[in-house]
Amino acid sequence: MLGTSLWLADRVKAVAKDAYENIDTFSTVLTLVQKHYVDEVSTKQLIEGAINGMLTALDAHSGYLPPESYKELQVDTKGSFGGLGIEITIRNGVLTVVSPIEDTPAFRAGIKAGDQIIKIEDEFTKDMSLVQAVRKMRGPKDTKIHLTLRREGEPDWIELTLTREVIQIHSVKSRLLEPGYGYLRITQFQERTDSDAERAIKELEKTAPLRGLVLDLRNNPGGLLNQAVRVTDLFLDSGLVVYTEGRVEGQEQKFLAHEPESHVTFPMVVLVNSGSASASEIVAGALQDHKRALVLGTQTFGKGSVQTILPLEEGSAIRLTTARYYTPNGRSIQATGITPDIIMEQATAATEESDKPDFIREENLPRHLKQQDEKQRDKDRDKGGKPGGAKQDKPEDAAGETRAADLQLDRALELLKSWNVFKTVVAQN
Repeated sequence: MLGTSLWLADRVKAVAKDAYENIDTFSTVLTLVQKHYVDEVSTKQLIEGAINGMLTALDAHSGYLPPESYKELQVDTKGSFGGLGIEITIRNGVLTVVSPIEDTPAFRAGIKAGDQIIKIEDEFTKDMSLVQAVRKMRGPKDTKIHLTLRREGEPDWIELTLTREVIQIHSVKSRLLEPGYGYLRITQFQERTDSDAERAIKELEKTAPLRGLVLDLRNNPGGLLNQAVRVTDLFLDSGLVVYTEGRVEGQEQKFLAHEPESHVTFPMVVLVNSGSASASEIVAGALQDHKRALVLGTQTFGKGSVQTILPLEEGSAIRLTTARYYTPNGRSIQATGITPDIIMEQATAATEESDKPDFIREENLPRHLKQQDEKQRDKDRDKGGKPGGAKQDKPEDAAGETRAADLQLDRALELLKSWNVFKTVVAQN
């Protein structure tokens, strides 16, 4: 015991000495910059830059949030902010679109996932941080902003002038596809998404009980973890929804479904694509593992890490990656994503040619968090072929209104209807 204690004491001293030597180096660099840099720079500016550099060196999602950015983050989760309605990330040092948010200036202007934002106004975005980019794109309602984009396959840059709006994100949309078959779209997970989704389902069931539901999580960038759990809970009567594992004991958490007053039993198809990230992957993965729903679409983004916001003094905070998400069956989402049960690329009814935008996934991000254990990667599921068949007229919803061609949605509806047909046949036999 004495030998062990002496070894531990020596180890602690060695670690402390190493830490102090590095801090001494930092102090020396700070002094040299303040003394010799071409322009005068404040100590506060240098310290904030050092903190941000330290955090961004860890992974693609950790970072320093100055007071203004911390306030903006708090506003985002409320579902109302001024700007363009665009989800962005940094890829190879270039500001890149993850997905535009529906019914926003960016969405209506035709901005697509994978577009690179080369300039904001007249300023090039190379090496611009996400915080700086967000701050530049947000602004008062009705003010204009000019963006220069580069798109894969386009020979020239795309010049767009957009008008900022107060972005009121209604995260839940719903409608009847056909009598008895509902459509529920969640654009992101924010406060009240669970209650809005529950209200939408009840509204769909006013005329008759649902015989099937399509849950659309395509281009859903994620949001609040508790909302992802609560939305999943709407469709499960028990069991694990998601769990997290981190280095610190307190980061190991389990989130469970609870038996509702009225459990919904209708069959479901969940639509996903490469723009489905984080919280939307948690929902899709849980429903897939519990065999509660069939997942259709393309491989999801693969953002399976937990970021904890730790407030600091003077209204700032740090966003620190503290754990990884795992589906109920123990699959890690990080850098892998959710593999659909049925692989189906989106296509247009007019050409039936696969539309493959240059989606960015977590594994493409520099410094993305690696899998903790490569053996935990789930085996690739059997991949289905691309759908065939004759060209279709634009489908109509239950109200008789023509809706835009969406072959993934059409396939999902066919699957739900086929399930009920087979169920009837089996019951008769």
